[in-house]
Amino acid sequence: MHLRLTDEQQMVQKTIRKFVEKELVPLENEVLRNEREGKPSLPEGKLKELQLKAKEAGFWGINTPEEYGGADLGQMMLAIVQIEVAKTFVPFQFGGSADNILYYGNEEQKKNYLLPTINGEKKSCFAMTEPGAGSDTRNIKMTAVKDGDEWVLNGEKTFITGGNEADFVMVVAITDKELHESSAGREGVTCFIVDRSMGWKSEYIHTMGEWGPAALVFDNVSVPERNILGKVNGGYDLGLEWIGFARWIVGARAVGAAERLLKMAVDYANERETFGKPISTRQAIQWQIADSAVEIEAAKWLVLNAAFTLDQGEDNRHAASMAKLYGSNMGNRVVDRVLQIHGGMGYTRELPIERWYREARLWRIYDGTDEIQRLIISRNLLKGHVKIG
Repeated sequence: MHLRLTDEQQMVQKTIRKFVEKELVPLENEVLRNEREGKPSLPEGKLKELQLKAKEAGFWGINTPEEYGGADLGQMMLAIVQIEVAKTFVPFQFGGSADNILYYGNEEQKKNYLLPTINGEKKSCFAMTEPGAGSDTRNIKMTAVKDGDEWVLNGEKTFITGGNEADFVMVVAITDKELHESSAGREGVTCFIVDRSMGWKSEYIHTMGEWGPAALVFDNVSVPERNILGKVNGGYDLGLEWIGFARWIVGARAVGAAERLLKMAVDYANERETFGKPISTRQAIQWQIADSAVEIEAAKWLVLNAAFTLDQGEDNRHAASMAKLYGSNMGNRVVDRVLQIHGGMGYTRELPIERWYREARLWRIYDGTDEIQRLIISRNLLKGHVKIG
């Protein structure tokens, strides 16, 4: 067992870290100012500009196969990249990538959707959650009814990441009601690729954070047969694959943010004095820092294990659930401690801690709640799908 990054992985890590420190961190004050004034975090076109700078440095399509112009660095490198990028709250992701399930498209779909997404010409989103169906997919109500060579979609999706900006959506709808009910929601649903121009509408959902998802409304939206992604009635498996991939990424982001926050706490504790001494000399502060450091390290290894397992071609769903559950909760605990260490200043909007505090609360909800992760982990153990040790 080798528990150290390879020379190549360390080199990539250092390069990404320098990019974050040089290109992203200097934008933090501007981002905070824009958000306080109700403006977009970054001016229009700035994200594209940053992505092109990263491309010049060789970072384009971190996990995209080389045949599509990507670097194909693997899941371990993706985890490392996500951790480094999450050390700033500036909204950024490297370009040249596409949703993992888009690769299941046929040649025409790859030409019309996959390649334009990779090239940054189109934006996508995935929609499965509904007002009455989050973790419980049995409650999906959205329908797709066959009408000649088309399917007519009716229903609503909610809390859709990227839904306000997307040019097209990969949306799951019921295509066989009886099969859907008899299979407890695991069959009878199909995934459709639907262009915004086909008629669906999005509505911004305001949240406690600086980011807002979307509600998507489908009112007799006609979709051609050729826009079915994968197989008819095979949409549930695609949905699981999309969500499963996202889960351990949440853990990676929590690790990166927590590392940055802990560094802020250490620096502040050494500078801030009370009763003639730095607060770093107080046991109450020392223990909070120690507990945070231990938990960050534990979460990091859970994340890296989930990524490594996927790189080996193995099923990482159990590992991904553990990385998501522990990582997201760890992030919440750390940001709370860091805010406490900073006292009143941590609660102000002069520092980004309260912003991270609001953002971190979402980590325990999206892409599978704490409760769902515990259900998955315990079920795997109780039914013998995963062995202890």
